[in-house]
Amino acid sequence: MTHDPSQTVRLLFKMSLRSRIQEDPYYRFKSAFDIAVAADLGVQIDVNQANVDDWLRLPGISIHQARQLVTLSQAGVAFYSISDLAAALNLPISKLQWLAPVLSFQYYDRDTALPSININQATVAQLVKIPQISPVLATQIVTYRDRDGKFTDLVDFQQRLGLSGEAIGELMHYLQF
Repeated sequence: MTHDPSQTVRLLFKMSLRSRIQEDPYYRFKSAFDIAVAADLGVQIDVNQANVDDWLRLPGISIHQARQLVTLSQAGVAFYSISDLAAALNLPISKLQWLAPVLSFQYYDRDTALPSININQATVAQLVKIPQISPVLATQIVTYRDRDGKFTDLVDFQQRLGLSGEAIGELMHYLQF
């Protein structure tokens, strides 16, 4: 039986990293390996309740991006998927996808009077109750959904309907997918 010293070193490094992550709730991950170890430990960042420090734990997230995500969340924007985060940060999904093992997409009642409608189940009559959705747009939404299938997320919704970023920004906190 041969013993691989490099395997022992990797195991010791992993044990040390596990200990650091467990001891420091704001440990800043540095690599995909750190993300994998954190996920194994059950570390989850609730994207809809994360603060700036939570976002800064993630490699590649700048202070500006962290503040932007917190501001959007505090304004009532709910993130339902990696695609929504990518759209909010104007990044390709591939830049964030590798962080998915530690991201948690939980949903909360914001105690607002704003209607929130599942875009994949709503009728034209329900859709026109949302500010910024005209009868014409409501009809397009239902027509595209019936013809091409359910909308998977905010990015899919925006692309299929050809909506501007400004329009999506106004609509995104009213919609569920």
